Amino acid sequence: MIDVGTNRIDDPDDPRGYRFVGDVDFESALQVAGAITKVPGGVGPMTISMLLANTMKAAERFSGMTLSDTEG
Repeated sequence: MIDVGTNRIDDPDDPRGYRFVGDVDFESALQVAGAITKVPGGVGPMTISMLLANTMKAAERFSGMTLSDTEG
């Protein structure tokens, strides 16, 4: 289960007075899903890494040079 939703809900126990949750009921999905991402901190790092990888590919195509040691 990949939960990409981000919702702010009131939480008086949090010092900020709110916390972030996803669109999926984490505890219920945990019972049936083989794996699940947390919110926050789930897909954000992957999104950033893929954005950087795609930026490198675009720079390589534009310049005609190979800037990275990886293929793909």
